[in-house]
Amino acid sequence: MIKPEIANYIETNIIPQYLQFDGAHNITHVTNVLANSLEIAESFDVDFSMVYVIAAYHDIGLPLGRDEHHKHSAGMLLSDKKLQEWFSPEELKIMAEAVEDHRASREDEPRSIYGKIIADADNDLEYESIVLRCIQHGLAYYPKYNKEQYFARVVDHLEDKYGYNGYLKTWLNSDHDRRVLQEIRDKLENPEDIRTDFDKLWEVLK
Repeated sequence: MIKPEIANYIETNIIPQYLQFDGAHNITHVTNVLANSLEIAESFDVDFSMVYVIAAYHDIGLPLGRDEHHKHSAGMLLSDKKLQEWFSPEELKIMAEAVEDHRASREDEPRSIYGKIIADADNDLEYESIVLRCIQHGLAYYPKYNKEQYFARVVDHLEDKYGYNGYLKTWLNSDHDRRVLQEIRDKLENPEDIRTDFDKLWEVLK
């Protein structure tokens, strides 16, 4: 499904770069997004090598600035000479656009099925993983917060992004995504459940 030479290049040269990123965007995250992308792609007539590359590059521009990382990531994909050996200019354009379109806060619909796949895959819709990544992000960017402030961030994040009025968009509306979103919304109705889950993850991290 994925050309071996492409997989080898990505696994050797691109994925290891995530070792330098914060806990919310580390190797575990990119590995999850790769797996999610390929699982979603099975339902569509798409090039799996393209899907794999898009997933690998989606956050690679983070060191150049979080706010514009999607654009930096797209630029890094386009400028990678090695990828030009395997993909046509049109394929590279589609992949770069998909990387640029992956942000959950994006208002406009992604420009291709590839953009929709990576956007949904990057949501990484597993409740425990979402809470864990939120704690990791807080520890990395707000080191002076106390435990209660980190917990408040988690609840606010769940409400702002995944609540009924949240900004998250799921473009392909899979059964899995609908189930997890409902699970999170049910948790928000009973914050003591979130507190229990938070405390367990907090002990693991601290």
